[in-house]
Amino acid sequence: MIDIFEVAQYIETQGPDSKIYIGGDSHRFQKPGEKKKWYAEYTMVVVVHKNGNNGCKIFGENSIEPDYDSVQNKPRLRLMNEVYKIADLYLQLQDIIGDREIEIHLDINAKEGAGSSCVVQQAVGYIRGVCNVVPMTKPRAFAASCAADRAKELKIAI
Repeated sequence: MIDIFEVAQYIETQGPDSKIYIGGDSHRFQKPGEKKKWYAEYTMVVVVHKNGNNGCKIFGENSIEPDYDSVQNKPRLRLMNEVYKIADLYLQLQDIIGDREIEIHLDINAKEGAGSSCVVQQAVGYIRGVCNVVPMTKPRAFAASCAADRAKELKIAI
């Protein structure tokens, strides 16, 4: 899990112009030898952009859970679970962020025909309702598309 205390300490050492980005990514896979059971690997990240222009620090976590989606090309359950995790992370950091600029990035593509488009309205509505933030989706969701992908490659906290 992301150490919220560590993230809070780091944010508090940064200036008020620092920006915070929260995002996540997931993918579905099978473990060797388990032909009928599917899993999802979730990667959550908090990106602290120092003073809005001086580089950034990324905090991340990877977790693996069973995936119960029945239709692989329309991953509703997995994607909404990803959204719930992002919202929970935001709520844990909400008081720490204070007046700093915050963006929530979802690894969801709104384009018709994209597999993740099946949940775009549901996901955006959930984040708006729970976090009171209008989330970014692909292609503007770099914390989900780039930072979470990189954290997944590094296998942060797995």
